[in-house]
Amino acid sequence: MQANIREYIGKRVHFIGIGGSSMSGLASLLHSEGYIVTGSDKVKSHKTDALSDKGITVYIGQRAENVNGADIIIFSAAIAAENPERARARELGIPQLERCDLIGQLMDHYPFAVGISGTHGKTTTTSMLAQAFLSAGADPTIHIGGELDFIGGSTRRGQDENFIVEACEFNGSFLHFHPTVAIILNIDEDHLDYFRDLDHIESTFAEYAALLPENGWCIAWGDDPRARRVCLNARCNHLTYGLGEKNLLRAVDVSYDEKGCASYTALLNGENLGQFHVGVPSEANMLDSLAVVAVAHLRGLDMALVADALNRFVGAHRRFELTSVTDGVRCYTDYGHNPAEIQNAIRIAALQPHHTLWSVWQPHTYSRTKTLFNAFLGTFDGVDRLLITDICAAREQDPGDIRSEMLIEPLRARGVDAVLTHTFDDAEAYLRAHWQSGDIMISHGCGDIDLLNEQIMLHGDTTNSVDNSKEGSLL
Repeated sequence: MQANIREYIGKRVHFIGIGGSSMSGLASLLHSEGYIVTGSDKVKSHKTDALSDKGITVYIGQRAENVNGADIIIFSAAIAAENPERARARELGIPQLERCDLIGQLMDHYPFAVGISGTHGKTTTTSMLAQAFLSAGADPTIHIGGELDFIGGSTRRGQDENFIVEACEFNGSFLHFHPTVAIILNIDEDHLDYFRDLDHIESTFAEYAALLPENGWCIAWGDDPRARRVCLNARCNHLTYGLGEKNLLRAVDVSYDEKGCASYTALLNGENLGQFHVGVPSEANMLDSLAVVAVAHLRGLDMALVADALNRFVGAHRRFELTSVTDGVRCYTDYGHNPAEIQNAIRIAALQPHHTLWSVWQPHTYSRTKTLFNAFLGTFDGVDRLLITDICAAREQDPGDIRSEMLIEPLRARGVDAVLTHTFDDAEAYLRAHWQSGDIMISHGCGDIDLLNEQIMLHGDTTNSVDNSKEGSLL
């Protein structure tokens, strides 16, 4: 029988992999609710430091003895059964609960539980929705897969009946959730180490929608045929949004400012819900804001306050985040790691005045690099210079049949100026030797590629290594 986290209040809960985006947030949330939280991770990081600052014991290095005295273990899908801490917990008979089951149990206690799913845009949309609810006077509990300065991190413990959570499809994790409102932003190819194909992905989203109660709501981007089909087949209330005339909620009179940020009028079945301006650029973010408007209207929030929240929204960390201006080069990092997400980030970057647009890509997982190999080749046509680092293995073992260097010649054959820079040090050295003031650099990936941006920021301007004669001409 599965353990229930509510039976362990005041007892010791140990997180294996506590430094992860989701796990660190959940650890903070349980700590705030009176649980005794400990955890471990392979490496020290900003997140482990922040947890330690809250009084949470964090062990660096995963060893069997770390779980001694724990009452329950929390682990994510990335933590194998052979992990020494999980193995020791089995020996000691300590119950183990997977991260997605923990989230599902937490959702159980909220009458209005919103799960934001989709292949792309989950973190940004969850962040937008969180900011909208808080700005409109609600007091939700929040769990985001990234960090949002507006709530001071990735989680927030609220006091009302609202729960807002990012719902990831990888490994079928969101099938363990208990939403009353499900947002489906889009359905696209990703995580093909778990899913057989796009049809399998769609059927899994259909299973997610089937979790909704009969009086629940499925809200989906209606211009995506697969998302629309899942939504309309759900046995509950449904609402589609988008630009197409078949959608119940539509954005009309759409325009974009010089930064690519959208303004539009939202019409719900012909009713004008108000004028909205989105503080972050791109059509994708505009469409995701429509999902926020849909949920906010469903919950009865003040649309003027929601509009103000969307206008002031600046994004979550690692979502087209400006990390520094170094040598007059604007350096961004973006979490996008599949072709559609990377292309969207490149389109946003290209809207800004620049000389040379640099991309630095850290491919994430061997399986994704192999299965989407051809799609990746067509991803970087919009950049001037591309650097590729070694593949981030993440949860996988090296199969020996895929390497970053295999991408270089096919990309060059397409006319992409691609260079292999194995390490972050290699990439930084290449950039500093070749970039000029007025350029833009954006790093892509959901591994640790953000550390490249961090070290560029920490190292500061390069002495006598770039031509600064045009400094400020495009900034």
